[in-house]
Amino acid sequence: MRVDHVVFDVGNVLIEWDPNHLYRKLIPDPVERVRFLSDVCPPAWNLEQDRGRSWADAVAERVALFPHYAALIRAFDERWPEMVPGEVPGSVALLEALRAAGASLYAITNFSAEKFALSRARFSFLNEFRDVVVSAEERLLKPDPAIYRVLLERNGLTAAHCLFIDDSEKNVGGAEAVGMRAHHFRDAATLGDTLRDLGLIS
Repeated sequence: MRVDHVVFDVGNVLIEWDPNHLYRKLIPDPVERVRFLSDVCPPAWNLEQDRGRSWADAVAERVALFPHYAALIRAFDERWPEMVPGEVPGSVALLEALRAAGASLYAITNFSAEKFALSRARFSFLNEFRDVVVSAEERLLKPDPAIYRVLLERNGLTAAHCLFIDDSEKNVGGAEAVGMRAHHFRDAATLGDTLRDLGLIS
């Protein structure tokens, strides 16, 4: 079945994100840095901002639990852009090739609404999708099938005509569960091969 619509994840598909980019500067000791990012500001805590919790509430909760780490916790919010060094190599060129070929482009992203607004201001290509489903705005997280259905229903799309691209295997599975075709992103070269095989770019 033909693919008419290409649906991108954002973080680590189009733009790089890794807290270590910031915390290597703030916590030079690698053992202490891993402990901080595992116990004080762990992925599960950050994910709640993607679910819609405000950064003010998130920081207050962690500072109350770990007051001696207050400055480092606040840095996660205040210096968040330093976790995003730039575009994922090659991916935006593929996005632009798809756009030039007339592809219908969308995005579904697990992202804080506050930080996505910052990212849109910094990366203009994030404003050029026909629609972007942001998890924090919907209070839904991938791989919940409901978040993929938001995109499909809001835009009148047929799942089988969509290709979904994500760096998380779980999120790829969520897309497949609602009938989308999916590509597990590892690098732009492999994605480019998939897009050419589907006839989406030349």
